[in-house]
Amino acid sequence: MRVCEWEIKNRGLTYPHDLTHSNARTLTNLHMDKPLIAILGPTAVGKSALALKLAEEFRGEIISADSRQVYRGMDIGTAKPTREERARVPHHLLDVVNPDENFSLAEYQQHAFTAINDIRARGKIPFLVGGSGLYVRAILDGLAIPRVAPDPARRAQLERMDAAQLYARLQELDRAAAEKIDPRNARRVIRALEVIEATGEKISAQQKIAPPNYRVLRIGLTLPREKLYARINARVDEMIARGLVDEVRALIAQPPFGSPLVQGGIEGGAMSGLGYRQIASYVKGEIDLDEAVRVLKRDTRRFVHHQYSWFRLDDVRICWFDVSEDRYAEIREAVTRFLRDE
Repeated sequence: MRVCEWEIKNRGLTYPHDLTHSNARTLTNLHMDKPLIAILGPTAVGKSALALKLAEEFRGEIISADSRQVYRGMDIGTAKPTREERARVPHHLLDVVNPDENFSLAEYQQHAFTAINDIRARGKIPFLVGGSGLYVRAILDGLAIPRVAPDPARRAQLERMDAAQLYARLQELDRAAAEKIDPRNARRVIRALEVIEATGEKISAQQKIAPPNYRVLRIGLTLPREKLYARINARVDEMIARGLVDEVRALIAQPPFGSPLVQGGIEGGAMSGLGYRQIASYVKGEIDLDEAVRVLKRDTRRFVHHQYSWFRLDDVRICWFDVSEDRYAEIREAVTRFLRDE
């Protein structure tokens, strides 16, 4: 395990030379009186299984930090916890809205803060678990989110542009924001452009940080890339075997899910997510199933690269564990010592 900020504080170590000013500011979190445990890392690394085990042992509840698990009816493709797993440990921020409904980052943040405070009020430990970097940052860093209402007319105009044009426009207006957004994530690119145009200011300048009053332990899980990619391939195959094609077909067939927006139009919210847009292409007869699976595996590997830009291995705020081997005893000990400081 790489020495992290919390370990430095608790073991009386010397601060490493790569503790940047921005990271050092978060040291104040260590003196807050509301513990929050975050389990972070790339897709398929094992975050959910670890969170379930820890939450059972430490009387915790889980808040999902996944941008697609908030949608009802999207279970297999999002690897949503099963009914049995939810019976073992309460989960929050699952099945909040229908796939054709908007659910903004600001709404997620508000719901998540409410859930965390409710869990703490009942004497339980909140576990924030997920791989959606912006959603995690919205909670742990207290990201100030611009309150700009959606503009359907302008969005419709932007949706007629291809992804490359949209991303080039964002690079021109706000290069710092563009560097944080996956060029293939047209939904987020459009939202950034919408905010910039509505306010006349760069969205990167508007996203201020005001860390909430939580004492945070960040646990990061990682694997060597070849092992992680093997897990991704196995996970996709398992999703197909469990009925992902039927899940996508059912979603598309249900009104209003048959609309271009929900089927995976460029803004397309829920159905533009990993697994859904690729399998939707198969269901609509655009590609065969083998090609859809191949593209899904490729796109998931690409998404991992983007996740590591949010969860950096050199971020001293994160206690990283290579889970090539069973590390539960070490992680459990870190959690135990963290909670003793409460």
